[in-house]
Amino acid sequence: MKKFEVHDQQSGPAASKPLLQKSVDVFGSIPNLHGVMAEAPTALAAYQELHEQFLNTSFSAEEKTVVWQSINVEHDCHYCVPAHSAIARAMKVDGKLNDALRDGEALGDEKLEVLRDTTLAIVRDRGVVSDAVLKRFYDAGYTQQNLLEIIVGVAQKVMSNYINHFAQTPVDEQFKPFVR
Repeated sequence: MKKFEVHDQQSGPAASKPLLQKSVDVFGSIPNLHGVMAEAPTALAAYQELHEQFLNTSFSAEEKTVVWQSINVEHDCHYCVPAHSAIARAMKVDGKLNDALRDGEALGDEKLEVLRDTTLAIVRDRGVVSDAVLKRFYDAGYTQQNLLEIIVGVAQKVMSNYINHFAQTPVDEQFKPFVR
């Protein structure tokens, strides 16, 4: 099988070069995932936009981590689980929350449990979520806006998780301390 190249600013397609520069501007370097996505400039552009939009949701840093990591763990993404562990740390999310998400353990916060359960129901049931799940979600204090915001996170993570599966994206050095 043909191996995916992890592009840099020199090897990437012309249309990806400004997108790769954007990655450098935001992250200080080009994450390997972005280097892989650069093969298809539209994929990298879409991913960057989804990432920005999910960051702009009404969710707290902890809630964003719950959505991201719930999906990453469900999809068994070798790259995104450690990457989002590093991101959670940078966002000052309690490491115990991230570890519980990674290990499938209780989160110690009922509202965050409901968020994880709803996110997983959306992923597992491909968006066909039961009334009972939705009632529990709304009863926990979440809104229709929040439900739609989860979908933005799902779209982002489906892109990255699936691409990492078939590209076997190498984990960046800065994420390796978070690999288990």
